[in-house]
Amino acid sequence: METTYDVRFWATRTYKGSTATTYYVRWKVAGSLFQEGFRTTALAESFRSRLLAAASQGEAFALSDGRPVSQRRIEDTASWFDFACSYVDMKWPEAAGKSRMGIAETLATVTPILLQSASGRPNDETIRRALYQWAFNARARESDPPSDLVRAARWLQSNTRPVSDLNEPDVLRAVMAAIGRRLDGKAAAASTTQRKRAVFYNAMEYAVERKLLARNPLAVVKVKNRKTADEVDRRVVVNIEQARRLLDAVVAEGKSGKRLVAFFALMYYAALRPGEAAHLSRSALRLPAEGWGELFLPGSAPTTGTAWSDSGRRRDERGLKHRAREAIRVVPCAPPLATLLRSHLDEHGTAKDGRLFRSMRRDQQGDLSDSVYGRVWAKARAAALTPEEAASPLARRPYDLRHAAVSTWLNAVPPTQVAEWAGHSVAVLLRVYAKCISGQEDAARQRVGLALGLG
Repeated sequence: METTYDVRFWATRTYKGSTATTYYVRWKVAGSLFQEGFRTTALAESFRSRLLAAASQGEAFALSDGRPVSQRRIEDTASWFDFACSYVDMKWPEAAGKSRMGIAETLATVTPILLQSASGRPNDETIRRALYQWAFNARARESDPPSDLVRAARWLQSNTRPVSDLNEPDVLRAVMAAIGRRLDGKAAAASTTQRKRAVFYNAMEYAVERKLLARNPLAVVKVKNRKTADEVDRRVVVNIEQARRLLDAVVAEGKSGKRLVAFFALMYYAALRPGEAAHLSRSALRLPAEGWGELFLPGSAPTTGTAWSDSGRRRDERGLKHRAREAIRVVPCAPPLATLLRSHLDEHGTAKDGRLFRSMRRDQQGDLSDSVYGRVWAKARAAALTPEEAASPLARRPYDLRHAAVSTWLNAVPPTQVAEWAGHSVAVLLRVYAKCISGQEDAARQRVGLALGLG
């Protein structure tokens, strides 16, 4: 770390913006200007006083960020690798499996930017496997790394830059650029970039909490956010006739299709997420002999993989999305769905723990695989849709059946009720599904036509 005693201080500058006033402390270190903004004059003067005190006591200042050496000694002893592992350990106990995967993926994206130039560096693929499969998995790190990753793990432990290097704008911008790219160098999806930025921002907040950084560097270096498309593409939404064709085609896919038709029907008639349908058990059903029934959803089991779940199973059992762990969601069960569920129970029964849908393997007790129901859906879609429909985005994913269910409800039921059934807030519901509310555009055009005297 390069330092100097050449420090000069200027008066605090006040900037009055349209919505807030900012007080800037300004100082020069070896001719380079530094400034720090504060919301109150008291905070600004307190920070300036600490800098003046350090200079009067003969402390050297760092050329990289203009701070006194006493404020950087702790920072320079913490490597990025050690910090990143500690961040994973802090988040692990309360994080869902998907969140654990997202944290590991983000840190594995950032870390290559923070490697020091040193001999013996492993290739990029080996580095990524060592980070994702071992270093950033708290459970895996309780044991030694796999034999083929031992050398890479040891190299990484000794060759990452200090956390304090993230105070350097060039380093931070390189990190943000990596977050916005895929492994092949192409631009990542806006939603992926946004998710990784959120994880990295939270990690920087933890570094501030640990006193490894004086402030979150992302508050200083601004990068352009790419807009994400929240709205559902209405081209994916099937109508009732198309949905019936698809469900009939699922049944025609033999033994697997017959076991899964009720799974897909839960998404179309009750707007369940795949993880909610996979978690559904016999005890959550109220199925009268005829008419409407009810589903009492206690939670969800999204696929995470055995390495990331608490149970070591393929699916990670969690509470309902955005709800307390003990909360349930009550969803109406339309008569066609009730009929399919009763038939499923009669023909296929349940797993030992009561789950309706389970592995297609011999014991039939394991978790339902995404790849299994994905293959059945792809075959049924090809068989049920016309060539033009199959070439379109229509129902390309099983999840699109949930979109169709919510869209159907919105055309008949007040948004507050739909939000409760679907497990959304009203604001999110209307933002995501506004374009799928059929009939509004035609009615609006008629009103405009009348205003124009078109009859």
